[in-house]
Amino acid sequence: MKSNHTMSYDVDKSSERMDEILNASDNDYCDKDSIPARSDLTFKNGYYVNVTAIFIDIVGSSDMTDEHKRPTLAKMYRAFLSECVAIMNAETNCKEININGDCVWGVFDTPYKSDIDNVISVAAILNSMIKILNYKLRKKKYSQISVGIGIDYGRALMVKAGYSGSGINDVIWMGDVVNSACHLCNKAGRDYRKVIVISDVVYNKLNEHHQSLFSRYSDGWVIRYEGDIININMNDWYNENCK
Repeated sequence: MKSNHTMSYDVDKSSERMDEILNASDNDYCDKDSIPARSDLTFKNGYYVNVTAIFIDIVGSSDMTDEHKRPTLAKMYRAFLSECVAIMNAETNCKEININGDCVWGVFDTPYKSDIDNVISVAAILNSMIKILNYKLRKKKYSQISVGIGIDYGRALMVKAGYSGSGINDVIWMGDVVNSACHLCNKAGRDYRKVIVISDVVYNKLNEHHQSLFSRYSDGWVIRYEGDIININMNDWYNENCK
């Protein structure tokens, strides 16, 4: 079948691009103490950096399609996604926000232990936002939602990927920390687990107050911590305005 596209795919140039990418020096991938600016990335380099990743998604989102028509679902998803993004975007240490379906995840620059405590505070704000959203959903006679939040800390490789010269590109985060935070999110709020699940690495970096808000549990041979923390100011707002 012949394509009607005005631009055709050039196999020779494709081969050249593959060679250019694959032959790039490994020395162009270096360690950084904190997340560099996006403008520092090229299609040939990359940076290793320790980050904290947080994921939040809706528990049982597939069941919602049986209960609501699509315009209603669209409004519910938009309300959820917009506020998750707004909460993460309000934090100066949040360097990346992504939306995948009903999941929002962010990458935070956390060179100091106190920065990781701030990510825990973000989780509390997200949890409190859901309480307010559910009040509004009840008023509209829509189904309420429950969420899971997962957080992990570790080393990630930050690279720029896409098609050089096309303007189509994105920052990709590679490493166990992103996958692990996603996995923890998928455990949180399900099977009697509390809303927020964090790794032992995150727990051990928290201050004593935040540690006291989490309970230890075993998932097979792996130690994790769970909690259901909220933001006090937002909870006061809820009690005053959501009656």
